[in-house]
Amino acid sequence: MHGSSLTVAGEVEKAAKVAQAAEAAARNSYGRLVAILSARSHDVAWAEDALSTAFENALQYWPQTGIPAKPEAWLLTVARRAMIDGARQRQTRAAALPDLLLLSDELMEEVDSAAIPDQRLALMFACAHPAIDASMRAPLILQTILGLDAAAIASAFLVSPATMAQRLVRAKAKIRDSGIPLLIPDQSVITARLDAINDAIYAVYTAGWADLAGAEGQTSLADEAIWLADLLAALKPDEPESLGLLALMLYTESRRPARRDASGEYVPLAQQDTQLWDGKLIHAAEKILKRASVLQQAGRYQLEAAIQSAHVARRFSGQTDWPAIVQLYAQLMRMTDSPVVAINHAIAVAETLGPQVALDILPTVQVQPRLQNYQAYWAARAHLLRSAGEVEQARQAYDIAIGLEPDAAVRRFLQKQRSSLDQ
Repeated sequence: MHGSSLTVAGEVEKAAKVAQAAEAAARNSYGRLVAILSARSHDVAWAEDALSTAFENALQYWPQTGIPAKPEAWLLTVARRAMIDGARQRQTRAAALPDLLLLSDELMEEVDSAAIPDQRLALMFACAHPAIDASMRAPLILQTILGLDAAAIASAFLVSPATMAQRLVRAKAKIRDSGIPLLIPDQSVITARLDAINDAIYAVYTAGWADLAGAEGQTSLADEAIWLADLLAALKPDEPESLGLLALMLYTESRRPARRDASGEYVPLAQQDTQLWDGKLIHAAEKILKRASVLQQAGRYQLEAAIQSAHVARRFSGQTDWPAIVQLYAQLMRMTDSPVVAINHAIAVAETLGPQVALDILPTVQVQPRLQNYQAYWAARAHLLRSAGEVEQARQAYDIAIGLEPDAAVRRFLQKQRSSLDQ
């Protein structure tokens, strides 16, 4: 009986090791394998299905045969065979012949993990193609490069899983039917497409960063965005804006431990304990931003990262470098017409020239109608009105901000700020 228990325990341990190996292969290789499997066929969905079959086979056979020396090569071979089987089943022999010949030729090649080309950047460029709806570029990158399922992506982008799944299917069909190439475009379009990729990755990060309550999947989504930005910086190390984006997210992420107090209440940036900021992340961000600045092509993400670097100064000197922040926001405003930048610029101006000057330059709903339902605008306006002694207008702005804020902890913070106006 005792021997039987040991056998069962051994099988359980072996299955756990296999699952860990498959998980590691998925984490490190999923995007690489999808990219190479779909490079010639342009059919991302077909490649994903085949790779899913390969992972299922791994979980079935590796416990019996042992984990192969080259898991990635093993998965690629099995996935190619699955694509051949799929081509045979879904098409007539004549229609399937080109795909069958292509895949058969590939199977004749000896697969070496070290020799598998890394085509993830090409896959990102395909996901950021102008033919793909702008709102679907970030979700598409999340699924094709990281393998996240539609339900997890849907949660981040506030749509139903069924809707997200349908949109992802349509986006992949667009790549296939339009023959969007999985390759790095020529220099004439590379900058615009890289901007779209950077924006998509940052959209993923902000979706993860916004969840102060730590809802399931959201914090990890911020981690995934940083992983994607790190990958992009590794694949395109001479692109300063990609480096700037990575630095920006690392600076921001360094403050995560200080965003809540011991009881879970929201702590605004100005009141955070800087000793809780992650020094290793800050150091990494500083090095990356310096690398970007050497390339001497200032852009939006580099300026935003530089602003975060100026905030970091408080950790060492005890004071925030507000004049530098005002100047950086002014540069950023000349580069973009974003009302978010204008709001942050006004807040910085309040620290140097006072709240009334800041209120005079703060965008208004009349000029920017989209600010009507933007919580951060009303919270900023309430803060500036409070500082300027405009109590009644501050109350009204706080009421709107509280009504628009989805996070309970931030609502409580704003309610305390409003209540203090009556004291």
